[in-house]
Amino acid sequence: MPFLTGLKNTIFIWFLVLSACGNKSKTTNSNQQDVAKAETVTLKKPVIVAANRTANYIPNLKGKSVGIVANQTSVIFKNKGKSSNSNQIEYTHLVDSLLSLKIDIKKVFAPEHGFRGQADAGEKVKDGVDTRTGLPLISLYGKNRKPKGTDLKGLDIILFDIQDVGVRFYTYIATLQLVMEACAEHNIPVIVLDRPNPNAHYIDGPTMKAEHAGFLGMTEIPLVYGMTIGEYATMINEEKWLENGIKADLTVVPLQNWSHSTLYHLPIRPSPNLPNDISINLYPSLGLFEGTNVNAGRGTEFQFQRYGASFLDSSQYDFSYTPLPNFGSKHPKENGKKVFGKDLSEIPRMNSVSPEWVIDAYNNAKDKAQVFNTSGFTKHAGTTALQEQIESGVSVEEIKNSWQPEIEKFKSIRSKYLLYH
Repeated sequence: MPFLTGLKNTIFIWFLVLSACGNKSKTTNSNQQDVAKAETVTLKKPVIVAANRTANYIPNLKGKSVGIVANQTSVIFKNKGKSSNSNQIEYTHLVDSLLSLKIDIKKVFAPEHGFRGQADAGEKVKDGVDTRTGLPLISLYGKNRKPKGTDLKGLDIILFDIQDVGVRFYTYIATLQLVMEACAEHNIPVIVLDRPNPNAHYIDGPTMKAEHAGFLGMTEIPLVYGMTIGEYATMINEEKWLENGIKADLTVVPLQNWSHSTLYHLPIRPSPNLPNDISINLYPSLGLFEGTNVNAGRGTEFQFQRYGASFLDSSQYDFSYTPLPNFGSKHPKENGKKVFGKDLSEIPRMNSVSPEWVIDAYNNAKDKAQVFNTSGFTKHAGTTALQEQIESGVSVEEIKNSWQPEIEKFKSIRSKYLLYH
């Protein structure tokens, strides 16, 4: 699918999703209600990410010592004037662009997967030096996940620009919160450059319970919260979710020509195991498998588009695969084993979280004790209730209904911080 900024005419969402990802409208009855309906959207102007709106933040950086929180998605696009039929996307990294403009960048802070986005999920990122620019790299996914005072010493301002996917256990929003907190404690202003959330079209899933808060969910929000990273930063600040209720000196540079219903294709994979639109859309549901012993496509080229395990009953499935080490997954679950499960790469676009597939795996496990890595599942779900419901045989509908009261409370808070409609 060409990058959204090249689309200027009326497009059909259904057609785009199917043609881009090879869908054939195959789904199951139980998740039929979760599939987004076809609709027509007229895009009169291209979406402009905040990084491209240089006039809105460059003046605030000039003459200052700058720290940047960035990864491989922190880019300025250069495809203006290209044909809408062109699949070629041109861009420069934000760090390179700012250096060319003589902005005094002192340090780069790297989140999970590293500055260049090549580390495995959960793999520690080390401090070092970026070989391309010579800039010091400070890891925010190693022994420290919050910048120390010594890391911030000598900096006048922090610029944060990372592509998020709008899922609570995707760790970039935790990094954002800890960066804001550290900057608030040391009186350093923060500028967040906003980017579209490809899962902004709905709010769903279990809400994080305070007793289970951690790096996979630091605040009591639903699994899918329907906000851009800029909107969420404002919510963190104004709801006083930083430690001791402190507030950061926060500026959010907004997007242009985008709404929460805009279909947005990410031209750069946001992390090694989210390779395409289908994986990003299924990630809220299949990401729950990260807290189990079931493989969710890591070790294949269809990450978060399938699931399977060697301990699932092969007679219940007509699909199998064998996970092997690859880019972004050096040690995948069920490494080298033939696993049995389901291929979801042809599921149409989802507009809710479905526990259906975790339930399916649990029900078809030959030894149900093999399914859950209990502490890991609780961290991902944000609550013990979901595992308890699955083990007790509660239906998908009942589980989803149990989420609604807390979702409605969250929506009332969320509405105060929306920048786009």
